Amino acid sequence: MRLKVLASSSKGNSYILESPTGNLLIEAGIPWKEILQGLDYDISKVVGCFVSHEHKDHSKAILNVAKTGIDVYTGQGTIDALGLKHYRLNAVEVKEQFTVGDFTMVSFDTEHDAEDPRGFLIQYSPTGERLLFLTDSYYSKYRFPGLNYIMIECNYIKDTLDQNIANGYVDKAMKPRLLQSHFSLEHVKNFLRANDLSQCRKIILLHLSDSNSDAKRMIQEIEDMTGIETVVADAGLEVELSLYPY
Repeated sequence: MRLKVLASSSKGNSYILESPTGNLLIEAGIPWKEILQGLDYDISKVVGCFVSHEHKDHSKAILNVAKTGIDVYTGQGTIDALGLKHYRLNAVEVKEQFTVGDFTMVSFDTEHDAEDPRGFLIQYSPTGERLLFLTDSYYSKYRFPGLNYIMIECNYIKDTLDQNIANGYVDKAMKPRLLQSHFSLEHVKNFLRANDLSQCRKIILLHLSDSNSDAKRMIQEIEDMTGIETVVADAGLEVELSLYPY
């Protein structure tokens, strides 16, 4: 498989998970024309789209995706919060297993200031590879065995945030929301410590803050702790997910 990053920030989020038997669109938080460009204007291989929650940096083009004939999967609370109706919008239950093309999916609830935020556990059936997608949350009550790839938000570093507030670069009113809605570097490290990483080959850090993060430090600390290759999901990045030679 291959992961293509179209966007990963507070301005917009969208990713394409490519496989030999079909592609998944993960998040639709950028203009539809940019998603189309990322797909090389070929939607025929897209088997579905997953949207984590209703905030526009994740859902901006959700209706465009549905109107194009691509099934969208998300929580009912997200659909209701957006006020949308379309037969391609599919509400999935927490911890309900469902199949999209050759991908077996389970959605789970996350901790964010949205109506029904979700993460997704994705397994590619032909190879058994398992990918976790977890963004816009400050905590996960779930543990995931046998992960091969982890896509996880790493929005800020707490001491950097504190310093920026002290220096007046960041409004201190922002701090409570960040602490209760987004993964920090410290949160990510705690999450990784709590999970089975014995089969994990790659960690992809998502949704870094423009002012409160440090990509080099985040990568270094996580690699030092886990011994697993770690990358930041910059727009335009393409990552080979090559656990098996398919």
